[in-house]
Amino acid sequence: TGASAIDFKAKGEWIIVFDYGQNGGFTGGNGRTGSGYGDGDEFEAGQRVRLQLDAVASENLSGQVFFEIGGHKWGIGATALGADSNSAIKLRRAFIDWMVPQTDLKIRMGLQGVGLPSFTTESMVFVDDVAGISASYKFDDNVSATALWLRPFNDNYSSSEYNGTRNSYMDNLDAFVLSVPLTFDGVKVTPWGMYAAIGPNTFRSNEILGTSSKYYRTGLLPVGGAQHKDGSSSTKNLESYGDAFWAGLTGEVTTFDPFRIAWDANYGSVSWQDNSRLNRSGWLASLLFEYKLDWSIPGLYGWYSSGDDNNPANGSERMPSISTNNANNQFSDFAMNGAPWWHSREGVLSNSMSGTWGIGARLKDVGFVEDLKHTLYLNYMGGTNSTTMAKYIKEDGGTPNNVIPNGISTPTRVGMDPLYMTTGDSALEIGLRNVYQMYENFQIYFEGAYIATWLDHSKKVWGNSNMNGVSGSDQVRDPWNINLSFVYSF
Repeated sequence: TGASAIDFKAKGEWIIVFDYGQNGGFTGGNGRTGSGYGDGDEFEAGQRVRLQLDAVASENLSGQVFFEIGGHKWGIGATALGADSNSAIKLRRAFIDWMVPQTDLKIRMGLQGVGLPSFTTESMVFVDDVAGISASYKFDDNVSATALWLRPFNDNYSSSEYNGTRNSYMDNLDAFVLSVPLTFDGVKVTPWGMYAAIGPNTFRSNEILGTSSKYYRTGLLPVGGAQHKDGSSSTKNLESYGDAFWAGLTGEVTTFDPFRIAWDANYGSVSWQDNSRLNRSGWLASLLFEYKLDWSIPGLYGWYSSGDDNNPANGSERMPSISTNNANNQFSDFAMNGAPWWHSREGVLSNSMSGTWGIGARLKDVGFVEDLKHTLYLNYMGGTNSTTMAKYIKEDGGTPNNVIPNGISTPTRVGMDPLYMTTGDSALEIGLRNVYQMYENFQIYFEGAYIATWLDHSKKVWGNSNMNGVSGSDQVRDPWNINLSFVYSF
């Protein structure tokens, strides 16, 4: 066989992070009583390394491998010195790109980064690294199309939990995506759709759904899993086939530059053949107005999502998602999963926007000094979930109203975001991000954020909650955090 020279291109990123904050433990214990950040200290230092190698044979054939080492918190490791870390080396991406000869059809096969279309916040349905195949074709300057087959889950089920059931049998989740980007003068519109087939053993566990700890179920199932009308957990395991469907229409208008309008409109549903109490469906829409000035980009924006009704036995009315693990929410760095660089203190309220509404304003990329940029944002948000649902959210093994609204047992509560916001709850977030380009390949980020929370303390909502034996939800403190990050990239 013939051979040709390969052009190797190396890229990398070193990130050193220092965090100090309080009361951000919506996913752990300490934040409820006003100390620490989840299961960590008030002050933490850490680092992460990313290495990427591209092997380019030609414009028609290339490959990429992308490793990530850490993040590693300083002081944690194989020795008491906090060095020689045993943090895992992750293979995040490994794919080949090739073009079908004599055509404009591009194929990507392997582990790759995938984000569904969005022009405002990044996708609230799927943004993550995943195994699969994508194919894209450009018909002309105005119309193109991308089709994907993704396999996020397969061969993870162990039959040791059940007698007579085979390992890795029917435990796959396969997703199929089609998006059609349309580009015209001053207008971009992308309709898209995704269907997912879910095997009966994909999320099966020997625990009833109310005490399951599967992280990815958070976006696919109702809070608490299958429940009866009185809020008690169903003893029926998740062992049926599931069908999921999402559709969206997203776009932007720049015809009146420097004025820009962008929007996202998404709908999704998940249904299970043998247990309709696990069904989940809903929608989310967001809108952004921006005006570009010489020194800044002022913007106004808002979003609204459907929320749960007052019946725990009919499933969930929030929009489902598969994973928003790598989404950088453009509206919120702290309350949502929005930090554009790596640090662990984000998504304090939620990783997605399901079950919430909000309005906000920002000044983006303010620059008065060379190489120094600032972004200031202010968000007011609330919940769209019924206040009646609060009494059905119970701590594992507990009774109704024995859990605070920030999810006292979040890692083990199926379907639970860090903060379950009802129509009686609201929060105000203010944040400031500063970026200094010290050298061509070296940036320093400094960010501060604060969230003021107003929760419904009435007895019918969160007033009867019990926090580590302390009655009264007034023990929930407002989270805040400051972050200093040093990023060297090449």
